[in-house]
Amino acid sequence: MKKNRIGIDVGGTNVKIALVNDSGKIIYSNSVPTRAEMGYEYTVNNIKQAIYDLLKETKLEAKEIEGIGFGFPGQVDYKSGVVRLAPNIPGWVDVPIAKMIEDEFHIPTRVDNDVRCAALGELKYGAGKGCENLICITVGTGIGSGLIVNGKLVRGASNAAGEIGHIKLQIHDGPICGCGDTGCMEAFASGPAIVAMAEEYILGGKSTKYREMANGGDITPFIVAEAAKAGDPVARRIFSRIGEYIGIGMASVVNLLNPEKIIIGGGVADAGDILLDPLKDTLKKRAMKIAGETVEVVPAQLGNTAGVIGASLLIES
Repeated sequence: MKKNRIGIDVGGTNVKIALVNDSGKIIYSNSVPTRAEMGYEYTVNNIKQAIYDLLKETKLEAKEIEGIGFGFPGQVDYKSGVVRLAPNIPGWVDVPIAKMIEDEFHIPTRVDNDVRCAALGELKYGAGKGCENLICITVGTGIGSGLIVNGKLVRGASNAAGEIGHIKLQIHDGPICGCGDTGCMEAFASGPAIVAMAEEYILGGKSTKYREMANGGDITPFIVAEAAKAGDPVARRIFSRIGEYIGIGMASVVNLLNPEKIIIGGGVADAGDILLDPLKDTLKKRAMKIAGETVEVVPAQLGNTAGVIGASLLIES
């Protein structure tokens, strides 16, 4: 009998829910609004309703579901099934989500960080198939990561391992990061850093393609990437700097962990080679020779489905 699991990916705007079979295929999927401003109970009730809808639509009973897994952005206590703090979802502080769902459905439930879930999904069914040691990073509003060492997810002593975005690239006076420290890779190389660089150039009175493309509206990382692909020299320069910053940060990780692959996903990474080429070049130059030659940098394969597919695997990780 095929084993079915439910994977749930909770974001600041939407909650994605999917029924995933044991070949990693999504049988059914749906999404509901997070509406964090209504309080976490509202979101939890929406999630419960979405699970009931999934069971109804797929004609399955709760006992036919092997497990439910949640991926959350932020700090999660995997062992106790509690969301400690989700910075982008206000109100989610010390929420015992696993117990709330288990009490309702009597299905074993696990919770972990969303990027760790994505790493599990990529390891089993995506760009990391066949790997024993890999790093999965997502570059978006922040930079998150999941680490796989010897085929296992690394969670750390207090389930806080993998904060690659907070590797320090500058000792003093670096840009201030959302974590409160300065000089973190995330402050140098995430989506907001791209926008800040782009706006700084405009303040100098220069005309650029991305300024035209924004047409008076907000400049976004996507617009800067599109301008770079269209040959805008300033936009290309911005992405080569971002790639270089990430490459320097990843050189430390490669020297430390000697992975086979670095898998890169997230909104900013959708820019493709204009980001990956400078990143790979920097990594080759800056990582130690043996580890640097071993590692391969590849784009994530599962895209938006990595979160739900990986969450569905938590029950066995």
